[in-house]
Amino acid sequence: MDKRPEPSLDRDALRQRAEQRLAAMQKAAADELVDARKLVHELQVHQIELEMQNETLQEARNTAELALERASDLFDFAPVAYFTLAADSLIQQTNFRGESLLGVERLKLSGKRFIHKVAEEHQPLFKRFLDKVFASAVPQCCEISLEVNHNTSWLAIEASADKTGQSCLAAMFDITDRKRNEQALQLAAAVYLALEEAIMVVDDNNRIVAVNPAFTRLTGYTAEEAIGQLSSLLSSGRQDKAFYQALWNSLANTGHWQGELWNRRKNGDIYLEWLCINTVYGDQGEVVRRVAMSSDLTEKKKADETILKQANIDFLTGLPNRRLFLDRLFQAVKKAQRSRRKLALMFLDLDHFKDINDTLGHDVGDSLLKQTTQRLQTCIRGSDTLARQGGDEFTIIMGELDEVGSIDRVAHGILQSMAAPFQLGNERCYVSFSIGIALYPDDAGDLDDLLKKADQAMYAAKRQGRNRFCYFTPIMQAAAESRLRLANDLRDALANHQFWVAYQPIVKLATGEIQKAEALLRWQHPSRGLVSPAEFIPIAEETGIILELGEWVFHQAVSQLENWRKKYYANFQIGVNKSPVQFHNTGKDHNNWFEHLQRLGLPGSCIVVEIAEGLLLDTSPAVADKLFAFSRAGIQVSLDDFGTGYSSLSYLKKFHIDYLKIDQNFVCNLSDNSTDLALCEAIILMAHKLGMKVVAEGIETMAQRDLLLRADCDYGQGYFFSRPLPAEAFEQLLKSRESG
Repeated sequence: MDKRPEPSLDRDALRQRAEQRLAAMQKAAADELVDARKLVHELQVHQIELEMQNETLQEARNTAELALERASDLFDFAPVAYFTLAADSLIQQTNFRGESLLGVERLKLSGKRFIHKVAEEHQPLFKRFLDKVFASAVPQCCEISLEVNHNTSWLAIEASADKTGQSCLAAMFDITDRKRNEQALQLAAAVYLALEEAIMVVDDNNRIVAVNPAFTRLTGYTAEEAIGQLSSLLSSGRQDKAFYQALWNSLANTGHWQGELWNRRKNGDIYLEWLCINTVYGDQGEVVRRVAMSSDLTEKKKADETILKQANIDFLTGLPNRRLFLDRLFQAVKKAQRSRRKLALMFLDLDHFKDINDTLGHDVGDSLLKQTTQRLQTCIRGSDTLARQGGDEFTIIMGELDEVGSIDRVAHGILQSMAAPFQLGNERCYVSFSIGIALYPDDAGDLDDLLKKADQAMYAAKRQGRNRFCYFTPIMQAAAESRLRLANDLRDALANHQFWVAYQPIVKLATGEIQKAEALLRWQHPSRGLVSPAEFIPIAEETGIILELGEWVFHQAVSQLENWRKKYYANFQIGVNKSPVQFHNTGKDHNNWFEHLQRLGLPGSCIVVEIAEGLLLDTSPAVADKLFAFSRAGIQVSLDDFGTGYSSLSYLKKFHIDYLKIDQNFVCNLSDNSTDLALCEAIILMAHKLGMKVVAEGIETMAQRDLLLRADCDYGQGYFFSRPLPAEAFEQLLKSRESG
């Protein structure tokens, strides 16, 4: 193998290379040091920047927190009510003004619906307003009213939705005062425009600056024609300089004047007006405006005449009313005293007018009164005074009488005139007068006594059958005094045990059984003996004593009924009469009747309430309610004296009636093929068709009983079977029937 020698290394080259490498390494180290220092510097700078940024952020945070705190304070303490509301008006947030507005603490308002505080009539408007707020990018406005603690206030609301669309900020301004001012201004303007009085406003130079529509109606000048003119535009020239001088002196001294003034309309007509002028002053006491208010005295005089007429004239008939009648009567009595001649006073009362009024209506009744007035006016002398007292009562004053024959002629003429039928719409009616006549000075020496005695004579005419006239007689006075004594005696009769109850049997015609009775009140007067019910019942009704008597009769009858149902007939019934006065008494209902029957273990069906046919004509709720209450309690109702009144058959359908009682006037003359028999048969057939039973009253003969039985009448009552009996005698009758 060939071995070659290694090249020899140059020491200098090696040293140089080493130095170069060392220099490179030193340079690299120096560069790294520089870079490290630079990095440290940059880190230091960055640290300073971060610290500065942190300080800036902290300052910004502090500023933001301060701003937020200020904004919160501004929101909370703002003089405007702010609410944050959801789309369904849910309250999310409010400020103290909002709390005050709704009268509820803020914490308690959260979660409540604002719409519940909105007045009911404005709730639909507020709902539409919120819909617009959340549907629009621009703020929305509306005005609504709130109802808070029974107080109403007005709000103007401006609201806009936030960017999320989940809520809106609503600013609410209380505009109640503004609204009230607007309403006051509107009212003032409306009053100004609507006033019947003419208003003219002039400036300090006496030029017209404003007028209202009434001014145009009064003067004929339009606003355009009057404004800018001097107030002398209306001058009539009928007042002299002294008049106007006094007017202006009053205005200068007091700022006010009022009085009568002649003025001229646009068409030249002169009219008298009542003028009132007031002055409006400025801050310095200077005259700013004068306001003149005027009205036509012609219209006022017409109004005064109308008021006077209304005070003295009956509106319906145009006749003197009671007030004017009394004045005329006073004057007529004075004149009769001076002339020593007689005077006649007539009291006239329409017979059965209430029945017509109730059945056909008040309009028909008014028409009847007007037609009656026309007929009466044709019957009296020109010097006589015809007046309407009220209702269906009229009076006639006949003065300066030389002989009384003319009184008879007038009275007969009235009765004859009234005999012709009245055409009232589609109805033909017949009415008559009951007339009472009293003479001055024969019957009475003063006005009050004359009125009283004419009234007594009129009632005497009614008691004698109506459609007639009666002169006052001393006997009437005695009867009136007796009636008064009887009324006084009635007040103590019940407490003194003077009343007793009689029972008249009601017989089942098909079998002759006594299953019912009618309880009849009797008065045994200590000095007069037995007083007829026809005499004392009307007095008891007039005085109200009938209420106490009715209760007493009911309890007496029920006591007997309980005994007789146990002894004789388990379903025995007693009929108890009830006066219309008892039905109209609002202070008493019939619950005590029902309760009393329940306490005794008696059913309501043991009692039959007997009522007059005329009661069904009464349309008052009190009557209907009590009749329906009887029906609900099982108490039956009997219609007494059927066929003698004016009731419509529709009332039989409206009210639950169990029995019809045929009046004895149809029974007393019963015979084969008679009209009365036909009427009885018709009533019986009709009643049965309507599900009612029939009781015939006043049966006195076997023939009457047989005819009614043949007509299928259910029950009979009358002297043929028995007179009304005391309880003991009635019980003996029941025993005899039972044993027989």
